[in-house]
Amino acid sequence: MSLLEEVVLDLERHWAERAWDAQPCLYALVRSTELRKAEPELADQLGLPAGADTLAALEQPELPDQAAVEDALASIAWPEAVEGCALVIERVVLPPEAEEEIPEDEAEAAAYAATHPGREDVRMVVGVLRDGARHSALRLRRHDAEDEVLVGPDLVPALAEALAATFEPDEPGQAG
Repeated sequence: MSLLEEVVLDLERHWAERAWDAQPCLYALVRSTELRKAEPELADQLGLPAGADTLAALEQPELPDQAAVEDALASIAWPEAVEGCALVIERVVLPPEAEEEIPEDEAEAAAYAATHPGREDVRMVVGVLRDGARHSALRLRRHDAEDEVLVGPDLVPALAEALAATFEPDEPGQAG
């Protein structure tokens, strides 16, 4: 199992212990060896064993509400020490046949989704690394069990792309 897969699954298990209907949460992923060099006290607080090479997930300041997460991600740039990032977010998913009936008005659309009998609440943990590696974990509220978590690199491609874009240079020709 890769370091990215490990950290995504650790975050998924951590969030599974919490209640549903949480705000989105962004994490910077930093190599534990680098964190230990730069911030030994923080590494100790996090319980990172000396000599272990893992990815430490460092929770970032609160993101805006669910609807504006993609916009917020577009404004993020990471320092070089950050090797990757991960996002935990919940969404309501509707069956394909319901899409044609979604109202244009944003508030009406939210109310429609919240009351639709075919709605499915999904918690997604999506992680990306600077080198392009990706991994995701999805948990459905209706199937809220450890053995029913879906995992894979391409489960939420649009969110993975948005996260990967946070590592791209703002100016063409600029190193990321």
